[in-house]
Amino acid sequence: MFTAIREQFDTIFREDPAAKSVVEIFFCYPGFHAILAHRVAHKLYRWKVPLLPRVISQISRFFTGIEIHPGARIGRRFFIDHGMGVVIGETTEIGDDVLLYQGVTLGGTGNETGKRHPTLGNRVVVGTGAKVLGNIKIGNNVRIGAGSVVVHPVPDNSTVVGIPGRVVRMRDQNGVLEHGKLPDPQGQALEDLTHRVAELEAILRKVIAERDPDRQGTEPLP
Repeated sequence: MFTAIREQFDTIFREDPAAKSVVEIFFCYPGFHAILAHRVAHKLYRWKVPLLPRVISQISRFFTGIEIHPGARIGRRFFIDHGMGVVIGETTEIGDDVLLYQGVTLGGTGNETGKRHPTLGNRVVVGTGAKVLGNIKIGNNVRIGAGSVVVHPVPDNSTVVGIPGRVVRMRDQNGVLEHGKLPDPQGQALEDLTHRVAELEAILRKVIAERDPDRQGTEPLP
């Protein structure tokens, strides 16, 4: 347990430049508190202790604003930045070195039974407010943009944005998620469509001008 706590401190120092000291992390980081509480609750859950794991989970939720079902399986060096509103479902599986921002939901899509929550690989980053829903696999080194809704599997080394989430970039495993520089596939599609409409209007005006030189193709198109 002490090794795991030390590892959490190291992870927070690495991921959060605002962290100034171990004392500050211990008293002021809800993500740190929620993860430690989950480690205890999960162990009791695996031992099939009745009720107590859920009680620990709910107490942790009350104090941290982070809801992690005790059945969720979470790897090493997991970090929740700020954390308010994070929800992690019962059958969620999370790999090592995963980073979640506030408002993330790793949830289900209905009343399914069995495995109904997502599986995240190693070194995954999920941006603010993103939702990953259903029994889907998110590969290693995936970056999910803020506000995205992911309902389909995602291959390794991808960046996903949008509603529903779409893979917009493939990159090497050292790629960094820059929230302010994410691609906008919907915006790009609209821009391409606007350019195409302008090209078609120019062609149509030219045809009109050739057939009726007096109009010169300058009048508004019907």
